Formats: sequence, C-alpha cells, structure tokens
Amino acid sequence: MYWGYHLILDSAKCFPPNIRCKQTIYNFTKDLVKKIDMVPYGQPQIQHFGSGNKAGYTLVQLIETSNICAHFVEETNDMYLDVFSCKPFEPKDVENMVEKYFQPKHKNSMFLTRQAPNITGIFELK
Repeated sequence: MYWGYHLILDSAKCFPPNIRCKQTIYNFTKDLVKKIDMVPYGQPQIQHFGSGNKAGYTLVQLIETSNICAHFVEETNDMYLDVFSCKPFEPKDVENMVEKYFQPKHKNSMFLTRQAPNITGIFELK
C-alpha cells in the first residue's frame, strides 16, 4: 500500500482553441474529477497569465485527497498535467479525458507511487 499516486502527463500539439478556452478547461476539470471518482474541494482555479513563451492558462483543482494541476502553453499548444492523490485512480482514465478535450498529437506520461521513508527511531526530536 502506498501513500500516493502521481500521474505526470505531458501532451504536445493540443487542439489550440481548447487550451485557450477557460470554459473548456473548466469542463475538463469537472469531468475529470468525476471520471476518476474524486471529491473536489471548492471550484477549480483557472487563471491566464505569463508572457511570451510562458503565457497560458494554469489550472489548480484541490481534491479531498490532494490536487490536480495543469499548465497550458499557448506558444506550443502543449499541456503539462499532474494528478496526485492518496486515493488510487486509473491513469488511463485521465489520459482518455485529455484525449477527449485536448486531442494532443503526442503524449508522454509517468506514473509514480509515492511513499515517504519510514525513519521512526532514527532521529530523536528534542
């Protein structure tokens, strides 16, 4: 059993109008949270900022078991998504939602299991 499950998904050459649309990003977030059976904590924060090759929307959705974060890069039409939760989820469900909303030409993903080392007894706090 692990403490956390972390999907890192880099998506290249997404459908440009969708990564530039706050409402599309909002709908994606709501559907993703439902699809992976998470409980949202508040509304998603979706802000457009940055300049030059850093400009684009950034998404932060807190979930009861951690968070979903993404940045959408307008210059390259790329998306960088992180889903972290201490409740297990299916990475393929996340990838399918990304396909549905953003149609990337290429994807690179890494799925990590997270567990802090058990160091009980090694250090004594005073």
